[in-house]
Amino acid sequence: MAAINMQQGYAAVLCVLAVLGLEAAAPGECELTRLLQDKLQYEMRLQYMKHYFPIDYTVQVQYEEVLRPSNITRLRNGTVSEAALRYLWFHVSSQAVLRIREVLPEKHPSWKYTQELCQLFDALGKEYSKYRQIDVETVVADLVKLIHSAGAESRSKAVRPKALLDNCLKVMRMLYGVPCRWEST
Repeated sequence: MAAINMQQGYAAVLCVLAVLGLEAAAPGECELTRLLQDKLQYEMRLQYMKHYFPIDYTVQVQYEEVLRPSNITRLRNGTVSEAALRYLWFHVSSQAVLRIREVLPEKHPSWKYTQELCQLFDALGKEYSKYRQIDVETVVADLVKLIHSAGAESRSKAVRPKALLDNCLKVMRMLYGVPCRWEST
């Protein structure tokens, strides 16, 4: 009986989300992004991405690898689906963590932290493996292709490592806060 009520409750939540235009995130996505949120706490980002780096240290990233909340708002206004936005966030954020990790020697104090973030993104990647680029809007598919293309280095910009992770967390909260029912978004 409790299982039936729970299923009905879950169906009601999905119905409300559909009415609001928000596609539900899979339970695996919610759990992994909750773990990422815990790992991206302010104190940890400050310690590992600012204090352990030289003053004003920057990482070269492609212009498209900087995903801010304003970009998400603009894409939402362009009627891009929430699932496609989460797909885009995953590719941009995992690439940003890899960019940071590329510049770190293995003995750097931030190496283990970035390794743990990479493992969480790898696990999240398994959740996203069901998506194919043809299943998402063209604008998102084109951005994901551009992010993973090696020739796009000409449009690069210098960004502080902490700023990359700040954006990662802000956008993640925008995209997962409601569907995953996070209290503190």
